[in-house]
Amino acid sequence: MSTFILPVGPQHPALKEPTSFRFMVDGETVVDADLRLGYNHRGIEKGCEERTYIQDLYLLERVCGICSNVHMTVFAQGVEKLMGIEPPKRGLFIRCLMGELERVHSHLLWLGVAGHEVGFDTFFMYTWRDREIVEDILEMISGNRVNYGMQTFGGVRRDLDEMQIKKALDGIAALKARTPYYLNIGASEPTLVARIAGVGVLPKAKALELNAAGPTTRASGVDFDVRKDDPYAGFGEHIPFNIVTDEGGDVLARVVVRAKELMESYNICEYILKNLPAGDIRVKAPRKVPEGEVVSRAEAQRGECIHYIRSNGTDKPDRVKVRAPTLANWPATLYMLRGGYVADIPIVMAAIDPCLSCTDRMAIITDPKGNEKVWNWETLRQYGIDFYRKRGIKL
Repeated sequence: MSTFILPVGPQHPALKEPTSFRFMVDGETVVDADLRLGYNHRGIEKGCEERTYIQDLYLLERVCGICSNVHMTVFAQGVEKLMGIEPPKRGLFIRCLMGELERVHSHLLWLGVAGHEVGFDTFFMYTWRDREIVEDILEMISGNRVNYGMQTFGGVRRDLDEMQIKKALDGIAALKARTPYYLNIGASEPTLVARIAGVGVLPKAKALELNAAGPTTRASGVDFDVRKDDPYAGFGEHIPFNIVTDEGGDVLARVVVRAKELMESYNICEYILKNLPAGDIRVKAPRKVPEGEVVSRAEAQRGECIHYIRSNGTDKPDRVKVRAPTLANWPATLYMLRGGYVADIPIVMAAIDPCLSCTDRMAIITDPKGNEKVWNWETLRQYGIDFYRKRGIKL
């Protein structure tokens, strides 16, 4: 066997964000794969310690543009638990509505990108055209197409009126009518199926062993969803839905799972809009948070999103830790890449819908002498300014 190392990244035309892969290949076969993260650090976790809880709410929303609402939701419900407050049912239903609309926009985006990765750009155009419908609904409700700013401690910031409910239902109905066509294409179009069937296989046992999350693990037959297994907001006894799984374990199964999850999200949105409880959308929350710690989680589009929050009794947290679902899926991705072809690398990685800005976390700095130290927010900010000034970029 004659092998050599194929480096990909951290800067590479095939990568939308910086990360570093090292593939050991034998001809066209990937023998082994390794991953190095840490190139996209933005200091968000450390920045949370220097800001108030309400400021952190909007900072954490910017962990990811596609998962902005879910990060806001996870942080808000964790802090609410520390505060000992319970949002009104109407606020919780609207919180769930925003989460499902964001899931729809994310899954449609991913289906288009999946089509693009295999050269099926017509599929890309169709799904991104329909993604505009859900983006318009999100803008109508929140005022923004990205970073909606809807969640707050004690509930949500904006209510829905009858006109908005009607327009949202009309948009959902249009999407519900079109999505089965995408499911049919994804599951039966000969060229697409031939390209993705049997590629990036992750058996159920390996998905469990490697702690894969979200559609990646559900496409391997693992029946797990935080909305069902650890219900939050309006889920559980209030909002009904079914967990979508597939036994295929390959890229094709991940396409099918996401397409079917779209249909479930449409049903959830319709149920919420038609059964929105009367009453307030939020309750008053205290400025300071009692001392304590909490782990909060929700089902993001890519899988289980976890926030750890530790409070010290002031209006600023002592520690915030974010575990995004992409980080959970990297070990399974490296497993799926091994034994495959070099040409399959882009679609196997795209199949988990990776987000590097969600993933990279770093706080410890090692100086040239090997001493480790933790930088505070101001030191980190000044380092960034000085870094660019030395390269002739004025900030």
